[in-house]
Amino acid sequence: MRSLKVELGDRSYPIHIGGNLLQQVELLLPHLHSERTLIISNETIAPLYLDTLLEALADKQVDSLILPDGEVHKTLATTELIFNHLLENRYSRDTTLIALGGGVIGDIVGFAAACYQRGIEFIQIPTTLLSQVDSSVGGKTGVNHPLGKNMIGAFYQPQCVLASTDTLATLPQRELSAGLAEIIKYGLIADAAFFSWLEDNIAQLLTLDETAISYAIERSCQCKAEVVASDELEQSGRRALLNLGHTFGHAIETGMGYGNWLHGEAVGCGMLLAAEFSARLGWLSTQQVTRCRALITAAKLPTEIPAELGCQQLLDLMAVDKKVKQGKLRLVLLRDIGEAILTSDFDLGLLRETLHDFCQRP
Repeated sequence: MRSLKVELGDRSYPIHIGGNLLQQVELLLPHLHSERTLIISNETIAPLYLDTLLEALADKQVDSLILPDGEVHKTLATTELIFNHLLENRYSRDTTLIALGGGVIGDIVGFAAACYQRGIEFIQIPTTLLSQVDSSVGGKTGVNHPLGKNMIGAFYQPQCVLASTDTLATLPQRELSAGLAEIIKYGLIADAAFFSWLEDNIAQLLTLDETAISYAIERSCQCKAEVVASDELEQSGRRALLNLGHTFGHAIETGMGYGNWLHGEAVGCGMLLAAEFSARLGWLSTQQVTRCRALITAAKLPTEIPAELGCQQLLDLMAVDKKVKQGKLRLVLLRDIGEAILTSDFDLGLLRETLHDFCQRP
């Protein structure tokens, strides 16, 4: 097992990474300060792992709630199902929620924990690669709105993160590739050597080689933990660098209808768009863009905007991105592989030209 810490003063918390961690109750018990615990999962994950977790916590007062699965259910309406259960069963502020599932469950449960009686404790047990390397770490919680992804939420940190790598064995190929997109992101924004390592080891990651996947998860979590510790609430702009490809990607997700493209698929395509636009601004070379495209392709991620979306539609959706400031669109772009910046200093005409070349209609 590998462990590291997100350093946030008295709100610091550990991330544990390794196989078969659901049975290691000693990792959870120090963070279960309340009398009652509610495990929240979904219809896909619960049949696979809920009984294991319930058995491990047999000595605690534990209940469970099963939600519908899928990005389409990442809504205020689904969050209300959690509130209803908590209120109907008279859960007090002395309650811990455990999110058992992928990024959708983690985001919804974290948001519910932040809101219920103005804040109760929660624990993240991510079961997908994307959630283990990204969404479970850093305290961004929330739900989608029909007009924009993750537009309603809160910064709210968990008590701990338990990333059990054996849960990745049940992931469909698309979900695995979606997680690889976020791993590639860390190499692009902050670690050129890690990006090179990914180029050399992408085949091993796709087959879930234990040594390779554990290292990739650990390095990704280290990168995110360092950024979050320095800019928890995204005030200095450094944390926004974690959104490389996300402005483009969120527009694709929203435009296509939530769940039609996985988040990581949209981010993968969005990172390639960011690399191409960076090259047109004179920051990346053609060879570097080629490297980005090759690794994203090797990870089995899409590299073309879907035909259903047009250039103007994407621009309209990007205009409601959370990084918009004083009416100006800000993008995370690349000065180099391993060096990202957040900027609004770019030619909108050149951005439109870049999108137009990726889209099949205006």
